[in-house]
Amino acid sequence: MKYENILEEEIKNKVTQDFFQKFDCTRILGKIDFAVKVKRPQGTVDFNAEYLLWAEAKQKPTDILVMLTQLVLTVGKARTFDEMLPPKFLGCYDSEKIAFVPYHDVQDIFYQNDFNWNVTPSNHQTREFRQVHAQIKKIIECDSALEAYIFSFSADEKELRRFIHENFIAGNSAAAKNRIDKNNFIIIYSKWLQAVRPTIAVKWEKAKARGIIDGDFYLADLLSAENKTLKEKLFVLLHRTYYEFDRVVDQDDIYNSKRAEFTDAQIAHSLFWAKYERPPKEDYWDYIIERRDLLVPQDVRERKGSFFTPRRWVELSQKYIAEVLGGDWQDEYYVWDCAAGTGNLLAGLTNKYNIWASTLDKQDVDVMRDRIKNGANLLEDHVFQFDFLNDDFSKLPAGLQNIINDETLRKNLIIYINPPYAEGDNVRGLGRKNVQVSKVHDKYISGIAKASGELFAQFLVRIYCEIPTATIANFSTLKNLQAPNYSDFRKYFRAKLEKIFLVPAATFENVSGQFPIGFFVWNTKKAETFEQISADVYMEKNGEPVFTQIKTIKCYDNVKYISDWLEEKSKNISKNYIGHLASVGNDFQNQRMVFIDDVAAKRKKGGRHTMISLENLIEVCAYFTVRKVIPADWLNDRDQFLFPNKKWENDAEFQNDCLTYTLFNNNISSKYGVNHWIPFTEEEVNSRDKFASHFMASFLSGKIIKNAYADLFWQLEVKNKSEPKMGWKKGQKREFSAESQAVFDAGKALWQYYHAQPKSNVNASLYDIREHFQGRNEKGKMNNTSTNSAYSELVDALRSNVKILAKKVEPKVYEYGFLK
Repeated sequence: MKYENILEEEIKNKVTQDFFQKFDCTRILGKIDFAVKVKRPQGTVDFNAEYLLWAEAKQKPTDILVMLTQLVLTVGKARTFDEMLPPKFLGCYDSEKIAFVPYHDVQDIFYQNDFNWNVTPSNHQTREFRQVHAQIKKIIECDSALEAYIFSFSADEKELRRFIHENFIAGNSAAAKNRIDKNNFIIIYSKWLQAVRPTIAVKWEKAKARGIIDGDFYLADLLSAENKTLKEKLFVLLHRTYYEFDRVVDQDDIYNSKRAEFTDAQIAHSLFWAKYERPPKEDYWDYIIERRDLLVPQDVRERKGSFFTPRRWVELSQKYIAEVLGGDWQDEYYVWDCAAGTGNLLAGLTNKYNIWASTLDKQDVDVMRDRIKNGANLLEDHVFQFDFLNDDFSKLPAGLQNIINDETLRKNLIIYINPPYAEGDNVRGLGRKNVQVSKVHDKYISGIAKASGELFAQFLVRIYCEIPTATIANFSTLKNLQAPNYSDFRKYFRAKLEKIFLVPAATFENVSGQFPIGFFVWNTKKAETFEQISADVYMEKNGEPVFTQIKTIKCYDNVKYISDWLEEKSKNISKNYIGHLASVGNDFQNQRMVFIDDVAAKRKKGGRHTMISLENLIEVCAYFTVRKVIPADWLNDRDQFLFPNKKWENDAEFQNDCLTYTLFNNNISSKYGVNHWIPFTEEEVNSRDKFASHFMASFLSGKIIKNAYADLFWQLEVKNKSEPKMGWKKGQKREFSAESQAVFDAGKALWQYYHAQPKSNVNASLYDIREHFQGRNEKGKMNNTSTNSAYSELVDALRSNVKILAKKVEPKVYEYGFLK
């Protein structure tokens, strides 16, 4: 045995030194054990590394099929071949032998459908491991020549060296062209943007403004053979050495089109596509065309609504329509998707004679008509270009006009849409410029006010007002039900909400954020102002919808918010400030924007800023705790915190729990001034000197601990005179629940450990202590963890007890009306 009794890493080094010294074996590719690539001259930027071998390595003698199977599962799980050109060979070796398999012989394994690549490659017991093992075994058994690719390091050393010399040659791996499928065509598009797009003679920003996107040029490239596009219905066609696009027949029946050349004699284009097999398998063509939305820039998608609705939610939405309108709805009703994109929302509908689809972009119309040729259940004459927010209904096809203009037929029309959701800059100053500019916006702004700045609201209001008695079935956020900016919209849009389900926004591709997306079925024949509804909640499991719970959705019109309460409680306070509370909004989505820091700390503009003094300390702690103790998630994202009832005023334990939670959750730092938030005395934490302020210890104990800031505490007497219901008398010690006391005990242990450190800051806050032990990264952000195990144990104990306290407080949040 050539490499007996040495570690795996040593074997790698030995194999490199003995057989692959001419090559670069230094690159680590994810979890691939060993990679051999062509060595480039020093200083060369290696954008497209040419790999010759990816291999699995083992220390002890191991079955070749087992090693190769593990390698294939490792490569397939990481989809390494999407990130770079695959090698000429896959291989494996152990202490006694090495084996090679041409990559093109096994690459079909990576493109099989319905295969779970998320299994652990080293687990030999999984169904997937057995399946790949059998596939590789069959490949090797069917090609006897592969037996010659197995070498003993000792017995076959000369043959191995000859094999490497003859086969590991730069530029000799043409067989390893990368295949394109539905899983990697977007990754390859991102590479195309860098390599090919700059060499096409198009001014892209001007083109985008006219609705021409680079993704259509990529599609023309991708679905081509010998540089000629195979799909004639695409908006852009590649004609060997140039692109043709924007093809029209004018009113005189004269054919016109535009043409784009290459600026570099097509060199970059040729080099790029030399790495990939074109076209993809025909099985993938319709899917790739249908997912054109993924090639549309984010700002354009949001403005025009080029978003793909996941098939599972499409199917579920059609079941909900059936529950409202009856099982025969597809035969009894007409359907118009007026924001159709590439038409995927209409998949599964059976009566093509009753379906209409319109979209803003001609390119999407071309895609839908191409899909019709491949079996999409639509009629070409029912697919048309239409700007729903600007065009007059007189531009609609005659058949659809007849339905809209006929009062009886219109009652059997469903507007079925997943409209664009972009928000205009007239709402918060953060939206996209000119998003709200449309004829619909200008016509209805007086009625729906601030809601007119969002496109989906413009769609809804036009349908409601101009296609009365039609059923509306739409996907959108819950803003139209709950957001304060939509109060005027709710008064104006008075359709009855018959049914709704909610799903996580994260299940929609390219939608960022944790919030719910709802599917609504509106009955415009019934006038009703929305107040509340029970919504079905679904999650996704293994690609299928799973019902989880029912959530009550309420609007918040004519209510006062927690911000109103805080403002009321913070009026006329003294200017003996001890801290500052920052907050935004009244909902869970802004939970991270609620924090307490120092009076002098630098802070961003915007939001709400409340100064803290003795008079409003308890109220600030209650506000802070209430908005923090319940974790924000996608489902409660839009829930609003409200002006509480008065029961909280008589609950001293609740008040002290909130005080405790806040003391051990703030961002106070002594670097910005005197720290008034130390909840202990010097004796309790073994401080090496006096604290600059005893305010908090005095507040907790009920007696003044003398120092320069002791006079802050005299206001307690004034507080009791103005609000005797608070129940605190001068000299009275605050009593804490067992859960709060556990937090104090854990906090004291942490403070004691810190003050035992050399050169500890006497006036350190909890934030300062965390910074001391956790440090900051190169970007200046505090690290999440510490290398000090004793500190980690102490801070974990504190956090654990704070979580227990939070769970105790949570029911009171509802009991006292902070949340419905």
